[in-house]
Amino acid sequence: MGFNLDFLLSVLPRLTAAATVNIRLAAAVMLLALLLGTGLTILRSLKIVPVNAAVAVVISFVRGTPLLIQIFIAYYVLPAVGLDLSPEVAGVAAIAFNSMVFVSESMRGGLAAIDSGPIEAATALGLPPRIIWLKVVLPQLFRRIVPVLINEATVVVKGTALLSVITVVDVLRTAQQIASASYRPFETLIGAALVFLVLNLAISLAGKAAEARFAQARA
Repeated sequence: MGFNLDFLLSVLPRLTAAATVNIRLAAAVMLLALLLGTGLTILRSLKIVPVNAAVAVVISFVRGTPLLIQIFIAYYVLPAVGLDLSPEVAGVAAIAFNSMVFVSESMRGGLAAIDSGPIEAATALGLPPRIIWLKVVLPQLFRRIVPVLINEATVVVKGTALLSVITVVDVLRTAQQIASASYRPFETLIGAALVFLVLNLAISLAGKAAEARFAQARA
């Protein structure tokens, strides 16, 4: 059975429609990861030894285990302790937890590179730590880690494809359904790959535009 371009073109609209699920879930994951990662970064900056030790264990777990296993834990294990989550909620929670760690690590590295002058000036003026973080530290920090956040967004978009294994009907799950019905997995998987490629190219282009805007603002 040879490659059929017409069949590939015919399934692209359905795969593209399914991509809205991946986009929606990836957006939710990135929002949660930014919020949680920022909170984790601030918490670690307090240098509370027991807290940082617990955080180190969490980071080691996230870095040392596959994302797919973390998704399975959220969907299959958490119900055993009373958290019965839907496939989408479990998937978002697992990927956001994973991404939170990498966002926090990126922010922690970025803290060492930001200009300390405004922070020292704000401290000398007697501003409370909350205001210093919100008005001085975080704006500088986010500008510096934009490239890392863009890269993480592409990783998250690709990671949402793993949610097909817990019955989330996304691009990959839709491709599997089409392949099972048509017995043409080659074209459908190529179609799914093209959809993810376009999504991540769009994210990369948006990220470059954001970087250029921040560079102009600094100039």
